[in-house]
Amino acid sequence: MGLFDGLGSVVSDVLNGRPVNLLAVAEDVFQNAGGLDGVLTQLNQSGLGHQVASWIGTGDNIPITADQIRAALSSEQLQGLASKLGIDISKVPELLADHLPTAVDQASPNGTLPSSAS
Repeated sequence: MGLFDGLGSVVSDVLNGRPVNLLAVAEDVFQNAGGLDGVLTQLNQSGLGHQVASWIGTGDNIPITADQIRAALSSEQLQGLASKLGIDISKVPELLADHLPTAVDQASPNGTLPSSAS
């Protein structure tokens, strides 16, 4: 599966009301960005460490906004996702904001990310 194929499946599944395996998607989608750990590091460095920690932890997930995603990820990353998914770039941050916290939460069921997630 290519870098963004998994997220494309998420878009399709969400639009069609099918269940989504967010752990597999997160691992695949972010493999070329240093894996899930790499993306979380990027979000941490953008001042979103409190949200990221809540997704990994065992408590409630603190949401992230599309604006925060837009600020944390490069325009090249967003454009790459938009191109691969065949959607407008303006929709990508919203999609990530909606699904990334749950994907990270599912990837860290015991409050830690397994080394295989990176």
